[in-house]
Amino acid sequence: MQHSSSVRSVFALATMLGLMTSAVCAAEVPNSYAPVDDRESFATVEKRMSADKAKIEQRHRDLLESRYDLGDKPSDVTATRGKHLQAGVRVKLPKGLGWDDLATLTSDQIRERNVFPQGFLPLPHPNQAEGGMLFPKFHIDAIKAQEGRDLTRFDLDYVLPERFLPEFPPAIFLTTRTDLGDVSQGKLVTLTNYYELFDGLLNPKQLEGLRLLVTPFPQQQFNATSDRRSEKPSMGVSCFDCHANGHTNDATHLVGDIRPQPFRHRIDTPSLRGVNIQQLFGSQRALKTVEDFTEFEQRAAYFDGDPVIATKKGVNILERGSQVHDMAEFQELLDFPPAPKLDVFGKLYPAKATAAELHGQDVFFGKGQCASCHTPPYYTDNSMHDLQAARFYKPRMIDGLMAVDDGPIKTFPLRGIKESPPYLHDGRLLTLEDTVEYFNLILGVKLTTQEKADLVAFMEAL
Repeated sequence: MQHSSSVRSVFALATMLGLMTSAVCAAEVPNSYAPVDDRESFATVEKRMSADKAKIEQRHRDLLESRYDLGDKPSDVTATRGKHLQAGVRVKLPKGLGWDDLATLTSDQIRERNVFPQGFLPLPHPNQAEGGMLFPKFHIDAIKAQEGRDLTRFDLDYVLPERFLPEFPPAIFLTTRTDLGDVSQGKLVTLTNYYELFDGLLNPKQLEGLRLLVTPFPQQQFNATSDRRSEKPSMGVSCFDCHANGHTNDATHLVGDIRPQPFRHRIDTPSLRGVNIQQLFGSQRALKTVEDFTEFEQRAAYFDGDPVIATKKGVNILERGSQVHDMAEFQELLDFPPAPKLDVFGKLYPAKATAAELHGQDVFFGKGQCASCHTPPYYTDNSMHDLQAARFYKPRMIDGLMAVDDGPIKTFPLRGIKESPPYLHDGRLLTLEDTVEYFNLILGVKLTTQEKADLVAFMEAL
C-alpha cells in the first residue's frame, strides 16, 4: 500500500508539473483571443498606461524624424477649401546616395547593402503592441465641441504633424447634385447638424443612412466597459469619426484580420469618395460590396475581429435589409471633387492643361506604367496587386512591427488624390513626390527628375 501511495504521489507530481509546463508553453505561443476577464482594475491600467504614454509617443516621433523631413514646406497647390499641400520628397535617403543612384541598383543589391530608404518600409502603429483607433487632435476637438463626446485616449495621442493630413473638415460632393459643389458649408457633419445640412437634399432613406453613419457605437477602445482606453465610459465612435464628411481625416488603426500582433498592418483611413465606382472595399480585405464593408466594420473591425470581445463591449448588430442598405445608399452618393481639366474619358483637355501636366500624362500612360493598374476615367482597375516590395529589404522588427511583404493591396482610385495624404495603405508616403519616388524604385522605370515632377503635376490635376 505504501508503494501504491508513493506511485500515486509521483504521478500526481508529474501531472502537476506537466500542467505547469503546458501552461508555460501555452503562454509563450501568441494567442488570437483577447482576455475576456479583466485581471487589472481600470484605475491600475489607466495609471500604468498613462505613465508610459510620453515614452511611447517620443519613440514614434523619433522613428518619424529618422525617416522623413517633417518641415513645413507648403506648395501652391490647394485642396478644395484652401489648405496647401505639403511639397517635395520627404523620405530621407541613406548617406551618400541620390535618388538617381538608388534607381540604378537592383533589388538584390539594395537588400544586401541595406540601402532601401527607411521611409519606404512598412510604417507601424504609434503603439503597435496596443493598436486601436487613434484620431487627430483637430477631429477630437471638433467632436468634443459639437457633441460633448471625447475621443481622447489616455494612453496615446496622434503624432504625425497636421500639415501632412487631409484638409479638415473635408468638402462633400454628391453625385446627385453636382450643381451644388461642396455641400458641407465648411462644417463637420455630426449628429448635431446632419439633419439641417441634408434635409431636402436627400430622400428619407438616404437621410437615415447618414444618421447611422454619424451615430457613435461601442468599439474596442471606446466603450462603457472597464477595458477601454478613454478616461470615461464612452458611447463609442461613428463611421464618420474616421471617414470625416465621407472622406478621411487620416485616423489610424490596425487591420483586424492578421495575427499575431507584430504582423498586423497599420491602416490609414481611405476616402469614401467615389465608392459608387469601386468593386473592392478595404485596403487588403477585398470585400465585394459597400454593404459588406459597412457590416464588416461594425461586427468585426471595430473589435479587432474578436466576436467574444465584441459581445462584451456592446457590438451594434446592424439590420442588413434596412440599416446597412440605407448606410450604403448614402455612401454611394459621395463623389470625387470636380476636375475641370479632365474630359469624359478622364484625360486632360489639351487647351486647359499646362505643358507639365500634359507631359506628366504622357509619363503616366507610358514610361511610368502607372496606367497598368490606375486606368481612367477614375484611375483604378478595381483589382488587387502585390508590389513585392520585400525584394528590397530583409525582414526586420520596426518599433513592434515585423516588416515583411505587404501582400496584395487594392488599387485605390487616383481621382482627387491630392486631397488624400498621406499615401499607400499605411500612410508611409507623406507626399505625392514620395509616392512617385517609391513606385519609380519598385517598378524600376527610371524616370528623370523632370518626368517625376510632371507626373506629380498630372496627378494634382486628377
